[in-house]
Amino acid sequence: MPGMFHGFLASLSSYFSTFADLLTRYNVLGAFWMNIQLTLWAALGSLVLGIVLTLMRISPVSSLVRVGDGIVMFFKNMPLAIVMVFLLLGCFIQLQVQLPASFNTNFYWLAITGLSLYTAPFVSESLMSGINTVPMGQAEAARSLGFGFFQSAFLIILPQAIRGAIAPLGNTLIALLKNSTVAAAAGVAAETSSLMNTMIQYNASAITQIFLLFAVGYVILIIPIGLATTYLSNKLAVRR
Repeated sequence: MPGMFHGFLASLSSYFSTFADLLTRYNVLGAFWMNIQLTLWAALGSLVLGIVLTLMRISPVSSLVRVGDGIVMFFKNMPLAIVMVFLLLGCFIQLQVQLPASFNTNFYWLAITGLSLYTAPFVSESLMSGINTVPMGQAEAARSLGFGFFQSAFLIILPQAIRGAIAPLGNTLIALLKNSTVAAAAGVAAETSSLMNTMIQYNASAITQIFLLFAVGYVILIIPIGLATTYLSNKLAVRR
């Protein structure tokens, strides 16, 4: 029995020493930091584009409404990997759209562009759900006071819509963080999915530890977002 116990401790020690070895030989924290940067920039870009799409969809101009709805439906039904590959092969290689930056930086911003385009319709859908919580009487009152469309939207409707859409926006941010792993399709080599593939290729015997390493890393990133979203949703909820 003592021999079995010592054998278990030895195997457990070897199991966890593999984690230390992987963290020493590979820049796992740097890969997660790359995904965090992609997520933050894409969150900003998708928020701006999502607000523009939402304004189009609630505008009094019917043609803008149809265009906005069409863009949302198109990107919502388009796989993210296809968007990334199109930006890489179509824009970068065929059309030779390049930024005045280094070779690798172009891939970085192409990935951010793809993530922003793909996520913006989901941001718009979240904002539309928040707009549905704003009483129609407030928009009518704004018009009676002489407010134009943009004044009503930015001063009355959108502030309340964002407060009512905290929960779906938080879910969209979580999805964006997980979708940032698809950045490898746009040529970003220093993010988690690329590093994970490299680690598995050269450390096939440690595949369980590699999987747990990245799984725990994403859990550590996602749980605070979920908790913050729940807190803000309750704190900023519009009381009727």
